[in-house]
Amino acid sequence: MTSYAVDEDTSTLLRTWPTGRGQRAAVVSTLPDTVGVDDQLRLAATLTSLSEALWRCYTHPGRATDDPDANGEGWRREQTREAFTEVVASLRQPNLPDADGSILESYDSVEERAHQVGRALHAINDAELIEAISADVAAEIQAVESAERGDLGGRAQQAVVLSRSDVSPVQVAAADAVLAQDPLGGERLFVDLDPTAASVAAAHWLKAAADVVSEVSGMPAAQVLFAADDVEALPVETPSEVLELFDFSRTAYRIVVEMVSGAMLVAEGVVDDLGALLVARDPGDDGESEDEAAPVRLTPLDPQRPALDLLEDLLTGIRGCRLVYEEYVDTDDGDASIDARFCEVVREEARKEYRRLM
Repeated sequence: MTSYAVDEDTSTLLRTWPTGRGQRAAVVSTLPDTVGVDDQLRLAATLTSLSEALWRCYTHPGRATDDPDANGEGWRREQTREAFTEVVASLRQPNLPDADGSILESYDSVEERAHQVGRALHAINDAELIEAISADVAAEIQAVESAERGDLGGRAQQAVVLSRSDVSPVQVAAADAVLAQDPLGGERLFVDLDPTAASVAAAHWLKAAADVVSEVSGMPAAQVLFAADDVEALPVETPSEVLELFDFSRTAYRIVVEMVSGAMLVAEGVVDDLGALLVARDPGDDGESEDEAAPVRLTPLDPQRPALDLLEDLLTGIRGCRLVYEEYVDTDDGDASIDARFCEVVREEARKEYRRLM
């Protein structure tokens, strides 16, 4: 999301947003000299809060839920998304306190936060500032809409650091093309593409790489990364779990989206499937455990950045497969030749199983 800040030395309102490589910054507007610091900071805080609500519509789309019916979570998300068309009007003409000091507040997060920005602007009462903020908020909305279409250019690039509970097929295809060019690369995925979509493609290519190694080594694909860990210390738990899940799901899409969505729920204090968690922690028939006080891992992913965490581990897993591959093929031609041979056979395997992507 975009964060807003005040430079008190120059009386300017700034915005910053992430790009995958670092933060960009720009001046939104000069603030009137007559405005107190508290009013300036309140405006910056409400704009940041509005941006958070707008981008939550991107990370939590209504179609990603199982209850699209009226009054269900999916329906509520769609209603919030439809409020985009009223945001600029709401901040220009916000709900203000009546004679008794009461304020009409909306249950919709986007609509209400737009009114909060409007009330902050009303307190400052500067026509030029209202125009500048209206234009900036409109640009933020356009960035979210662009990201929803799978176009992460310009201001929409901030989506590359967000975890999303659904993916754009356009983004998955673009990530697949990046890995097809270099299965051992993937750096572009972190700066150009949505990390959940990139993880779908990376899971597909990890499975292809593990299957290649399984064929030349004779070991099960799900065990390949543990063998790689014996060669070089690697974070193998998460990518190995992904490989195991391919025994139960035919699509990388389903595996990745469920893992990322589950971790996003954990970040909000929710456990997606408590029953499954309790079964996994069952100490046995005697009801006792020597490790009852041990902490419980609710998700294999970092809940603060689940999609990026997963993407990092999946790409590391592909490189881990290459380490094991080297153990079972002729290495007389040097590392470069091994890399080329590995990439070629993995490309062939990935092309053969391309339906596994979605």
